[in-house]
Amino acid sequence: MKLAMVRSAAGTTFDRPRLARVDDQTVQIYPDDAGTLDDYIRNPAPMALTGPSQPAPLDQVTFDAPVRRVNRDILCTGWNYWDHFEEGYGKRGGQDPQERPAHPTFFTKGPHAIVGPTDPVAVDLELAQAWDYEVEIAVIIGTQGRSIPAERAWEHVFGMCVANDMTARDIQRQHGGQWFKGKSIDATMPIGPWVTTMDALDDPAALELRCLLNGQVLQQARVGQMAFDIPTLIAELSWGMTLYPGDVLLTGTPAGVGYAREPQILLQPGDVLVSEVVGLGRLHNAVQSVPLHEYRR
Repeated sequence: MKLAMVRSAAGTTFDRPRLARVDDQTVQIYPDDAGTLDDYIRNPAPMALTGPSQPAPLDQVTFDAPVRRVNRDILCTGWNYWDHFEEGYGKRGGQDPQERPAHPTFFTKGPHAIVGPTDPVAVDLELAQAWDYEVEIAVIIGTQGRSIPAERAWEHVFGMCVANDMTARDIQRQHGGQWFKGKSIDATMPIGPWVTTMDALDDPAALELRCLLNGQVLQQARVGQMAFDIPTLIAELSWGMTLYPGDVLLTGTPAGVGYAREPQILLQPGDVLVSEVVGLGRLHNAVQSVPLHEYRR
């Protein structure tokens, strides 16, 4: 299945986003009392998707982010494609590791970075100058588990979707080598357009990621090129630490990021950022100048 949250359909804007199922070129939209996809992930009651639904053409639907109520920070993986790890040597402001990591590198980012699959993403050239893109696959945990064996990892996955782990590189480098701050800027992580459940995916390792900026392909790779595959990520992350339904895990980005290029390619207001995974969908986000540096309450 492909499950989503819908803001509007066929000219009708809902008071709040509604749970929906995407069937090829038709979207089946459920009533408001069906709850949200966040609710369904935590309690996949069969009745939620068997009640009455309203069909709408796919091209007349506006999607919201499929998940918003994360349990904690968004869980993330760094350096999970060796070509990306190696492209950054000498370009990390003196923060290069001595060698390839023997285990996955985990960090987190704040949930207020989340925006929808076609929402503008924010940049502020007074806040930071080095705004970068990172196409990734997001794994949504569906079943609670701790110290999950790799061979049982897929049993704990509800589904997957597309995300972009936008990063303010100069802020990232300013805080002692940890990545949280530079990756937690408001309205900088598009996700969606829907969550594809595992029963609809034949071979996750064959999924292909691409990132395009103003129509130019800047990143392209297959999941099978990961340094640590998704079952290994889940096993390592859950070692002694419980994962819960609704946890979101970003799984790393391949080579081609902007800061490592010569000359660098960094995001600017007016750019169009497309992040896609064949089989999971596409995000299409305009880069918009937002005064994030200004005080507000």
